Amino acid sequence: MEGIELKIEGMSCEHCVARTEKALAAVTGVSEVEVRLEPGAATVTGENVSLQDLIDAVDEAGFTSTAS
Repeated sequence: MEGIELKIEGMSCEHCVARTEKALAAVTGVSEVEVRLEPGAATVTGENVSLQDLIDAVDEAGFTSTAS
């Protein structure tokens, strides 16, 4: 599966990155997550991953996300 790209607003440090990675990795179907502080983005790969579930996970971690 091709990676899903997300823009993430509100991250300011590596702790934010780690919290976002943990939240995205917990979504059903996710096999790999890469979160980047600059430019505030994430790439998620997996099988049958719901975009809305990813956005909700980022929101629950305290950040704002949109599909890029």
